[in-house]
Amino acid sequence: MSKVQGGMKCVKYLLFVFNFIFWLCGSLVLAVGLWLMFDPKTDQLLNGEGAPETFFIAVYILIGAGGVMMLVGFFGCCGAVKESQCLLASFFACLLVIFGAEVAAGVFGFMSKDKIIEDVQQFYSESILESSENSNRTAVAEIYHDVLNCCGVPMPSLLCPDADEDTKDCLNAIMDFFNEKLYIIGYVGIGVAGVMVIGMIFSMVLCCAIRNNREVI
Repeated sequence: MSKVQGGMKCVKYLLFVFNFIFWLCGSLVLAVGLWLMFDPKTDQLLNGEGAPETFFIAVYILIGAGGVMMLVGFFGCCGAVKESQCLLASFFACLLVIFGAEVAAGVFGFMSKDKIIEDVQQFYSESILESSENSNRTAVAEIYHDVLNCCGVPMPSLLCPDADEDTKDCLNAIMDFFNEKLYIIGYVGIGVAGVMVIGMIFSMVLCCAIRNNREVI
């Protein structure tokens, strides 16, 4: 099997280093996705009966992409070391798929931000309105009050008569809380997608160099 020489050898080792970093990025994306999914505050706010699940769609995309990134990063390292054209081409194809998933998560996080927030606000408002008739709804509303340190929609609720005058109303508190979470999803998705473009360039350059060397031989 022919070996790449000169500048292409440098690309080979750069691709290996990139894949190791890519594997670490996959670990980070997976960790962020799991944190967003199992964050105690998020879990309490969206764990009630009838709670909107739109937020978790982007989280599931991040978790899936992070796991695949770790696997692809490992095989990318093997492809770079062995100079396997097949592995490198597969690596490029996998990067392309993950790139699409990450961009989808980022775009979904930004584009659906208002819809997700509106769904959660509506869920809370309905819990307040039905709290006098349904004890489960009362419990849901109280969870929002405790977790977000808020009260009312925006008028103070009878469920928190001891709230201070400076206490934020829950609709604004919900907006601030989920804005922060969704921006994390968006920036992580788009940031990692940018890194993957570099990996696709390296893999194609090395793959073409290996193919050209074989044709010469």
